Amino acid sequence: MRIELFVSRAQQRKWHEVLAQCLRDLPGVEVRVHLTDDAKTPGYRRLQRLLWLERRLHHLDPGGLGLGALHATPTDPHPFEPDITIDLTAQPLAGRWSVRYDGRPGEQAAVDALRSGHLPLVSIVDETGSERATGRPGSEVPGLFSTALADLSVGVSTLLVGAISGKKFALPDPGASSPKSPRSHTEIGLRGVAGAAIRVAYRVGFRSPHWRVGWRAAGDADALTTGRLTGAPWADVADDGHRFYADPFPFDRGGRTYLFVEDFDHRTGKGVISVAPWDEHGQTEEFTPVLMHDVHLSYPFVLEHAGEVWMIPETSGAGRIELYRAVEFPHAWELHSVLVDGVVASDATPFMHADRWWLTATVGLGGSLSDSLYVWSAPDLLGPWTEHTNNPVLIDIASARPAGRVELRDGRLLRPVQDGRKGYGAAISVAEITRLDDDAFAQTIVARYASGAAWPGTRVHTLNRSGGIEVIDGSRLSPRLRRPRRR
Repeated sequence: MRIELFVSRAQQRKWHEVLAQCLRDLPGVEVRVHLTDDAKTPGYRRLQRLLWLERRLHHLDPGGLGLGALHATPTDPHPFEPDITIDLTAQPLAGRWSVRYDGRPGEQAAVDALRSGHLPLVSIVDETGSERATGRPGSEVPGLFSTALADLSVGVSTLLVGAISGKKFALPDPGASSPKSPRSHTEIGLRGVAGAAIRVAYRVGFRSPHWRVGWRAAGDADALTTGRLTGAPWADVADDGHRFYADPFPFDRGGRTYLFVEDFDHRTGKGVISVAPWDEHGQTEEFTPVLMHDVHLSYPFVLEHAGEVWMIPETSGAGRIELYRAVEFPHAWELHSVLVDGVVASDATPFMHADRWWLTATVGLGGSLSDSLYVWSAPDLLGPWTEHTNNPVLIDIASARPAGRVELRDGRLLRPVQDGRKGYGAAISVAEITRLDDDAFAQTIVARYASGAAWPGTRVHTLNRSGGIEVIDGSRLSPRLRRPRRR
């Protein structure tokens, strides 16, 4: 396959180089680069000044937004008839592939979306005007243009290369943020300076971030099926201020309920997995660490299979998905095997469907850790695990990353997912998996949750139920001068 790539000479960026190389890495693909002589626009200059300010305030590397060094392919006397022409300029010509941000081409369209306070829907459009791929790439820090645009470019490259390769991406959550009037670059810069000062003051007075776990007795209907966080009030799980608990996973064993959590110590900056027994009145003993690692641990997915108890904690820092076996439940665990190697995977979530095991996780591809959903399948929990041919099957910051166990309810396969459009842990939704096989993945959002009167705070992040209790997590303020709770 022969591909022509058109990029503005004056406004090219580092990610354009990376994209060109990714296209060249495809089997049997030849790429030629053409640099157009478009002039730098006033909007481009204003953006560059804003990016410079943000990098100085937050000590950021330019990354994919750095100045590119693409060179035009030398003229070849032999005719080059491209199979596909990709035009990444601000005004792509008809008959070429292009990238659209909320329906408009060019970097300025992406910038305008961010100025309006939302992450754009990205579409890959072919020479006939048909959409070949759609997604909503995101960022854990969407309020910073330096991170949001850089992460967005990674998602754009993934969608474009996938579309060229013939991959079938699932459609992203169509729900859009309420449109707002675009803010000027000056206003954004001034807000950025004020925000940086506020964050410094916040970190002086408070430990950040500080998560919290809530629980309540599980009734006949829970939040996963009702689509609401209302009902019985959530009771907070106490912490001592120096550490927090997050990613709660309850598990029933021998008629007793155990709550597994990420146990993060602010003094070490690292998480371990801890457990505490529970009954209908609440916690009966203190949390006890049960699994430690060279890397940070979180998301302790615990399940029973073949008469034994297993755990798949998040070990993204190790670059693999690990499976642990309970040697002496619940306090002693051993590494049994590596399910998937060579991936920076977040929140691996296994479940059974159509007599097979499936495993979902978001994988870091150089941008956000929360927008690229990968799927694997296996005949057994122990493997071997096979990667889905369309990975990543979905690019969507609003509905890709897992947020708890996948549950079969009344014939519907329901999947809690994180909605990171407003930042990491800002909200969650429930997605119904409508197709999952070797050829495709599809889901539909059926419920949304945000913090409010039923769950006070600024975040909602995980939702699970087992052993007669329902659990959730969010955030709380943790003053540095807070007196530790007596154990």
